[in-house]
Amino acid sequence: MKKLVILLIIFQTSIFKSQNTSEEKPNIIVVLADDVGVGDISKYRRLHNPKIIVETPNIDKLATSGMMFTNAHAPAALCATSRYSIMTGNYNYRSPSPWGVWGGYSKGVFTEETLTLGRLMKKANYNTAFIGKWHLGCGFKDKRKPNKVYEAKTDKDKFNINVDISEIVSDGPMQNGFDYSFTLPSGIQNVPYAAYENDQWFPLDKHSLIGIVDAEFYRKLGFTLNKKEGYGDSMWQPSKIGPLIANKAVNYIKKYANKKQPFFMYYCSQAVHTPHDAPHEINGVKIKGTTPSKHLDMVKELDVQIKMMIEELKRQGIYENTVFIFTSDNGGLHVDGDTWNAHHEPSDIYRGSKNDPYEGGSRVPFIVSWPNKIKANTKSNEPVLGTDIMATLSAISKTKIHNNQALDSYNLMPFLNNNTKAKKRSHIMLQGGSHKEVMIIKDGWKLIIQIDKKDKTNNTRTPIALFNLNENIWEHETFNFINTPKYKSKVKRLFELYNQTRDSGVKTGRYF
Repeated sequence: MKKLVILLIIFQTSIFKSQNTSEEKPNIIVVLADDVGVGDISKYRRLHNPKIIVETPNIDKLATSGMMFTNAHAPAALCATSRYSIMTGNYNYRSPSPWGVWGGYSKGVFTEETLTLGRLMKKANYNTAFIGKWHLGCGFKDKRKPNKVYEAKTDKDKFNINVDISEIVSDGPMQNGFDYSFTLPSGIQNVPYAAYENDQWFPLDKHSLIGIVDAEFYRKLGFTLNKKEGYGDSMWQPSKIGPLIANKAVNYIKKYANKKQPFFMYYCSQAVHTPHDAPHEINGVKIKGTTPSKHLDMVKELDVQIKMMIEELKRQGIYENTVFIFTSDNGGLHVDGDTWNAHHEPSDIYRGSKNDPYEGGSRVPFIVSWPNKIKANTKSNEPVLGTDIMATLSAISKTKIHNNQALDSYNLMPFLNNNTKAKKRSHIMLQGGSHKEVMIIKDGWKLIIQIDKKDKTNNTRTPIALFNLNENIWEHETFNFINTPKYKSKVKRLFELYNQTRDSGVKTGRYF
């Protein structure tokens, strides 16, 4: 009898633990690659071409373990604009700076009331971390008035010598919902050329000083500086950044694994943005010079960064209870002659690339893995956007989003659960790049609209292209129907839908 009681207690305890485990909130990692097109990921490339120049085995395994979206778009064809939308779940036109926050010393676009990914997950009682490229504006002290935030637009000095870059004082990750941050304010491509841990300058070497990074500095590193000259770490070298941030991510996972409080990490890789300066090796894997081009070296490095994080999740025994989302901030790059000579196509079959209004400018990989929750090796052709990360995390963490927040974010969980009755989007709206185009896609028909560059209100809009993506996914110009009388009413309806949606401010997202 005594043994029977003991067995019953053990049985009940095991059931209780099992129930608790099933009710636990998962850890969540969102990885945002930089300038990665669908053609850069071998599993995506294989959808159209069996010839792969550089394999991405770890990203491919991630896709195989969950759902791979084959009709995914970045919110915009440029990085800073996309990052706003991903962080807030809002279309770019809702931003105070709808065409992007490009300066490392620019004023940020978030207020204390703005719902960000960090604030959402804090609300869900997660420990939150931001690691990598921010590119959403950062505040630093003004040397002339230390109690004031430096304003670059009022300082005409070439090097912005009046900014104190030793500390981020506003508009960074820690002011927007993240408990821990390891931040590159402008990634690897612009001022300040420095890294920050929890807002404090992080010297890259024991000999590091804050000095001027100029064209000569970059020439000695072996490549051309194509952005601003200005302050940075005297030991700055882009090839060091990838291994540094990847190891910061691994250490964060190690520190916060198996805690009562789950963690959320938003990891914004430096790969594969220019300058293409890959490390000689990362995590014991040789990188530099092992592929046909510098661009492809960076693709290989990105794949190893993903491997490092997944291996640490498995080492800590938390892989099964971790949601892993992988996507990119815009379409692929077309800047590397060696890449083209190797017949690697970053945009895959799609026309255009980063900064273009065509599919190659916005088509991105989008993978969601959650072992035992999302069926492995599944695909969806539903149109999804980077903005949808917000509502999806809200659903996963069972945290409410108010009706005036994340207005364009769509909860993807019904699709991830293969719910055939899931309500689908009626249309999607995208933004191009620096040439100020916007796009609307409905039922496979895509209208490209030019916004007058001189009109600061963004209200002067002209339709310039109409493509039927159902039959012309390549957007071949021969089949641009913008001036075809037969499609005049189609142009009119799509143009009116875009204008009505945008100008009314109506919410387009769906949270639950």
